[in-house]
Amino acid sequence: MEGRRTIAILGGGQLGRMFLENALRYNVHVIVLDPDPNAPCAQLADQFAVGDLNDRDTVLHFAKDADVVGIEIEHVSVEALLELKHQGKQVIPDPDVLHTIKDKGLQKEFYLKHRIPTAPFALVSAPSEINEQHAHLLPAFLKTRSGGYDGKGVMPLNRLKDIDQAFACACVIEQRVEIELELAVLVVRDASGVQVVYDPVEMVFDPQYNLVDHLRAPARIPPALAQKAQDLASKVAMAFNASGIYAVELFLDRKGELLVNETAPRAHNSGHHTIEACGSSQFDQLLRLYMGWPLGDPMLRSPAAMINLVGSGGDGVPTVPGMTELLAKKNTFVHLYGKARTRNGRKMGHITVTATDPLDLDALISNTRKHCNVIPSTAPHE
Repeated sequence: MEGRRTIAILGGGQLGRMFLENALRYNVHVIVLDPDPNAPCAQLADQFAVGDLNDRDTVLHFAKDADVVGIEIEHVSVEALLELKHQGKQVIPDPDVLHTIKDKGLQKEFYLKHRIPTAPFALVSAPSEINEQHAHLLPAFLKTRSGGYDGKGVMPLNRLKDIDQAFACACVIEQRVEIELELAVLVVRDASGVQVVYDPVEMVFDPQYNLVDHLRAPARIPPALAQKAQDLASKVAMAFNASGIYAVELFLDRKGELLVNETAPRAHNSGHHTIEACGSSQFDQLLRLYMGWPLGDPMLRSPAAMINLVGSGGDGVPTVPGMTELLAKKNTFVHLYGKARTRNGRKMGHITVTATDPLDLDALISNTRKHCNVIPSTAPHE
């Protein structure tokens, strides 16, 4: 193995924290930059700095002595990453990939260019363009081209009168797909072009917060369709043609066709179950990419589900009233993200459960969700 290297991570949230938890097993040196002095990574990183992830000079100064630069969130200075790459540092994801993925419009055009199936769409710069040119796409979803995250920056447009409330900025209007299932596939690609692919997972969304409530692995789809999903996700990673982790979100429509929704060039909520359920987790794979080590085993060792711990009941110091019950359950793994404050809809942690039989997962998910409330410590425990 290569000797001790310095890995600089832009972003200190829960994804960075879980990366650090895995990296602590190895002889690596990880430094983290985040604007929040109380970010989840603050207590685990070898060095933690506070700074603006979108400020070019801040990022360049922070990573000047690093061997490898990675991200935990897309909203970072691509200009700085391009300069760091020019300096000879290894940057994952490649800045050109990040530039495309950060802009939902460029991302959708990328899929068209590479003949990757995706929902019909148009790029607009003002709401009036929808009414004048793209009303045929309704009903649809309007997505801001940049800045959206965890369901933010997305609104439904069902009728022409809804356009009066549309975002007044550069957006993608995407025709609504009649969805049977929402799936995700993780693909890991190394510098030599070798790829490993995880089993498709099935995502179930919370309609209130528009983020993942829970996922199950493997997805409840026929083997031939699972292979088709893996092949499509592999095609996306090959099209980007750069080292990294690609979390490819897919729609399975009611005609049985697969469409690419979005791709994240980083560790992703849809891969959290891999920590306990797979031979090599998404965070272990990311470290292997940074270090130039062989890719790990993506095989799913047992059926699994991941349930998000999401804040409710307002703002305050977080507590999980059902923690005792969760810790008493077999094959149940609690992950708390170390966030100092909870608020409605904020991801505070997750629970992974593993099973011997896929049929057992429904009961496990249902029983686990009963104890997954995260509330302010001053709120009454129900």
